[in-house]
Amino acid sequence: MELRHLRYFVVVAEELHFGRAARLLHMSQQPLSRQIRNLEAELEVQLFHRTKRTVRLTAAGEAFLREAQKVLAQAKHAVATAKRVDRGEVGLFQVAFSGIVLNGILPAVVRQFKQQFPHIHLELKRVQTNEQVKALIDGEIHAGLLHPPVDKSLLSYEVIHREPLYIAIPDTHPLAQDAPSPVSIRAIAGEPLVMIPRKRGPVLYDSIVAFCQQNGYSPNIVQEAFPQLTILGLVAAGVGLAIIHASAWQIGQRGIVMRPVVEETPVVKSAIAWRTDTVHPALPHFLSVARELSQVNFHMRPFDAQGSHPIEHRLPTARPQE
Repeated sequence: MELRHLRYFVVVAEELHFGRAARLLHMSQQPLSRQIRNLEAELEVQLFHRTKRTVRLTAAGEAFLREAQKVLAQAKHAVATAKRVDRGEVGLFQVAFSGIVLNGILPAVVRQFKQQFPHIHLELKRVQTNEQVKALIDGEIHAGLLHPPVDKSLLSYEVIHREPLYIAIPDTHPLAQDAPSPVSIRAIAGEPLVMIPRKRGPVLYDSIVAFCQQNGYSPNIVQEAFPQLTILGLVAAGVGLAIIHASAWQIGQRGIVMRPVVEETPVVKSAIAWRTDTVHPALPHFLSVARELSQVNFHMRPFDAQGSHPIEHRLPTARPQE
């Protein structure tokens, strides 16, 4: 038995007229009658009472009609679901993200994506960049929001967000007492610094060290800590200052102030990465949303210890690909 046999039966059962049913099915009446007889023979059940003037369902035919309609409806639903999944409109889409991205572009991307594609289940997990690369290669996630460079031949990526470095300062520090204004990186030469461990963020770590060296000194790293919330907590405790990505102000740590840097700082880049040879149907939609939002100028508004006097710093617009 094939689905077409069920369709033939259902149309005849609903019309109770072979001629009308044949026209609806775009076939001749005689082949339709033969298909119904073959179905009855296969089922070993009479489905219709036929006379020269009337056609009506038997009790078995009525029961079979109810079940056949369910099967056809389920088959139709299965086809529609498969097509929607193929178009990336439904299904599971797994995305990993780093802590920096969590405080940067991720919330905006997730909100807009869920608004546009509410039937896609977006599964999010926080994973460091090097672990994301492995997960992408192993097929454990569909996309990663991480920090380049990503030197893997199996992966593609696009930079979707950039942000400068800021200085996180304990609110009891002399530099925090002045009216909110940018601070020169040279002003913190010799100051104790809390830094992310190099193994956790080698690109960011090396960029900060090189930035300090270019301005005439080596950073005085007194403690390494991870994640960024711990770094800010240690700054608030007076352990040291921190040179950190600008969006960290959104964590809202009490006891610190965030200041932009006078000099042009290294830029923290966030990118979306995916495995080139296994593109998930929802990936083009996720990329489209990320690209759209990458054109938005994000503002960082660090506040002083009392939550007043916002300092605004406009970030450069991200180029769509790198």
